[in-house]
Amino acid sequence: MFSKFIHRPVFAIVISIMIVFMGSLAIKQLPTSQFPDIAPTTVNIFIAYPGSSADVLVKSTLITLENAINGVQDMRYMATDATSAGEATLRIIFEPGTDPNQAVVRVKTRVDQVMPLLPELVQREGVVITPIQPSMLMYINLYAKGKNMDEKFLYNYANVKMLPEINRIKGVARSQILGSRTYAMRIWLNPDRMRAYNVSVDEVMKALGEQSIVGRPGRIGQSSGIQAQSLEYVLTYKGRYSEPSEYENVIIRANADGESIRLKDIGRAELGSEFFDIYSNLDGHPSASIVLKQNYGSNANDVIKQVKAKLEEMKETFPPGLDYKISYD
Repeated sequence: MFSKFIHRPVFAIVISIMIVFMGSLAIKQLPTSQFPDIAPTTVNIFIAYPGSSADVLVKSTLITLENAINGVQDMRYMATDATSAGEATLRIIFEPGTDPNQAVVRVKTRVDQVMPLLPELVQREGVVITPIQPSMLMYINLYAKGKNMDEKFLYNYANVKMLPEINRIKGVARSQILGSRTYAMRIWLNPDRMRAYNVSVDEVMKALGEQSIVGRPGRIGQSSGIQAQSLEYVLTYKGRYSEPSEYENVIIRANADGESIRLKDIGRAELGSEFFDIYSNLDGHPSASIVLKQNYGSNANDVIKQVKAKLEEMKETFPPGLDYKISYD
């Protein structure tokens, strides 16, 4: 058999060129430029329980989820992380070669079975299930060159302007900003005043939920189908409060004599960040740290090239004094 290649060098050269050509085409389809996809399939579950400690999160949510997911088809093991910020991540590692989409479906089926058993706040905040590569793809820092922008502005700018564009790039499984600096109305309560007025935290939360709402007042003069109406008014409602002064005037308790306790009597409201647990700086400048992870089967080099091209495109619309730096890829 080998004598045919020895006596026909032209044929051997053509075969060699074809092998090299086919290899050049195939290498672009590999998940990474150097190594094949040997990492086991991983499904991530992100849980948010605002206000809870790590211990409460484990006892109320994670144990229930772990018991439900344990033993799912093709699972190897699970790993769980919980923080005192009320966030947890549950990673389910499957056998190599497991279809990521099928793995997500299997895990979601198990999670849906126990969702009614989880705390109401966890159900409302959501349990996010995604298949991602466990390793980090890129680390991007959005930073301010001057002192006119703080971390809150950087976080919210990245969250509103950048992450939606990055998430649409093919191959990006998840983009996350370290630390939750989303704009939030923070209510600071004074324990001494609350004790003096005999007011509980539950009363404050109930009053906020009842008075800062999205209302649907309806319409006046709508036709009944029997007689035509000449005028019809659509009633509007201001909706949820957006200013600290509006929250401070929320009535916590009132009696028949006209006396009332307002939020400003037992505390104060301010527009701040949801959490202050992580601080990010780049060369002494405040920054927002963005972490990217890739989908299974995607080419890391191609994804990184697309992300860099998109960053250069978005940079043209940055406000003055705003810039970015890729710390890791």
